[in-house]
Amino acid sequence: MDGDLGDFLRSRRGRIQPEEVGLPAYGRRRVPGLRREEVAQLAGVSVDYYIRLEQGRGQSVSDAVLDAVARVLRLDETEHTYLRTVARPRARGTHRPDAARVRPGVQNLLDSMDRTPAFVLGPRMDVLAWNALADAVSGYSRTAPADRNVPRHVFLDPASRSLYPDWPAIAAQAVAHLRLKAGERPDDRTLCALVGELSVKSEDFRRLWADHQVKACMSGVKRLHHPVAGLLTFPYETLTVQTEAEQTMVVYTPEPGSETAERLALLGSWASTDAG
Repeated sequence: MDGDLGDFLRSRRGRIQPEEVGLPAYGRRRVPGLRREEVAQLAGVSVDYYIRLEQGRGQSVSDAVLDAVARVLRLDETEHTYLRTVARPRARGTHRPDAARVRPGVQNLLDSMDRTPAFVLGPRMDVLAWNALADAVSGYSRTAPADRNVPRHVFLDPASRSLYPDWPAIAAQAVAHLRLKAGERPDDRTLCALVGELSVKSEDFRRLWADHQVKACMSGVKRLHHPVAGLLTFPYETLTVQTEAEQTMVVYTPEPGSETAERLALLGSWASTDAG
């Protein structure tokens, strides 16, 4: 995924108009937003230095310079962290090897959550483990392992568009999180292959990937249209599994007494009956 740093910086300076940062908007501009020279001026670095940074030749760039560029480009906290990560290729290869399975203790924790769907995601957004309610909602046990990848499901499974009433938002969120992970793991060949597969097979993915949005999905609300239970609205929270390599537990937390909670209870009862 070479070129990510330059593309990211160009996309971010393209969204800021000169007058927003106190510069005169004189001269014809071939592209919208700030010129490289203007970013360099505002960040207090030479134009040549900033150009080298956009070209990925700034491996020794200091935190102070990256902080100044982030300030000029008005990066949020996640974007700022992403900039620091992709600006220093020397950090590549330092991530820990994947744990493809969850520890028995983590599975026991999942199983103990008998009122909330919960599952564990790996660094490439593969669903590695789940509890009974998550299976009742999403059918992981009936899905091939390769198809338990969230972005692959969202973009390559036609059923996902009817499953998620808010599909455009879900798709954008999946891509923003995947790009964040790709920045952390630039030498992950499997992740690169996933991005390549989705880019070839999905025009929507290509378009969203080109936007260079980065976002960690820490909490939010997801709506699913279950074929049996109907519309389910799930607030969710994420927890890092500290003892494993980049595993994250996602827990759906329906409001007590809500229609979703009632439908989920029925769904869980049906699933238990079927399992019996």
